[in-house]
Amino acid sequence: MDNNYKRRALGRGLEELFSDEQISYDSLEEKIIDETSKDEIVEIAIDELRSNPYQPRKVFDEDKLQELADSIKEHGIFQPIIVKKSSIKGYEIIAGERRVKAAKMAGLSVVPAIIRDFTDQEMMEIALLENLQRENLNSIEEANAYKSLIDSLGITQEELASRLGKSRSHITNMLGLLNLPEEVKDLIVDGKISQSHARVLSKIEDREQVKALADKIVSEDLNVREIEEISKNNNIKKTHKINRKEDYDYSYVENLMCDKLGTKVKIKNNKMTISFNNVNDLNRILELLNISEWFYEW
Repeated sequence: MDNNYKRRALGRGLEELFSDEQISYDSLEEKIIDETSKDEIVEIAIDELRSNPYQPRKVFDEDKLQELADSIKEHGIFQPIIVKKSSIKGYEIIAGERRVKAAKMAGLSVVPAIIRDFTDQEMMEIALLENLQRENLNSIEEANAYKSLIDSLGITQEELASRLGKSRSHITNMLGLLNLPEEVKDLIVDGKISQSHARVLSKIEDREQVKALADKIVSEDLNVREIEEISKNNNIKKTHKINRKEDYDYSYVENLMCDKLGTKVKIKNNKMTISFNNVNDLNRILELLNISEWFYEW
């Protein structure tokens, strides 16, 4: 099989990946690896590699990187990274930046790589998908990734939700976080304000009130129900403490579950209902819940 044929095959695969059906980063990476012969996998010096300029992830979990580095020290790198030759110097990482960072921590000087010629547009889409479907992005990174996909693919929020196996409300709520003041976004990135807190804040139009309430969340450790009450009563200065033992409104729990699972969750009469769109969406939810059972379409 000649290289031109392989490039055409990969091109068709990429078009399929970004078609009207659900999109998957894993399917693309598997396709590239399956269509790459062993003699095409080369070793590239880590010093010649630089991050994908479209990489949405700016913060990497050091503990998880160390775990991966320890594994690489013991077992090596099983799966090659995917790179593109840079027009300036060296190579740009298309997929596998965590492996590169961990390999460097493990003391490696080279990593196995597959070189492919992707366009800038494809590089951006691949980087966004890898992070959305494989990593735990913080809320702001996730929201920026959704916005970039919508802008680059020219699709609606509803279409993106369907193709990512997410609920439309989840996409809408995440995009709403991008309207928050920069100071509040920083608190979200630093983990001082949760996604559920942030979603309530994003519904408030007065930016000064948003900043004030964000400060109260941090300083007074307010829960989601409390800030919902404060925002409803439009009383930022005085905190109205809720008797949590007497509070049987589970909307804040529904919001937490919705953020965790990316789908609609309803709690009523001591029952929890979790919605899903199709079998693939169900399997995604089961994976998030660490349930190993899988379902297949017949």
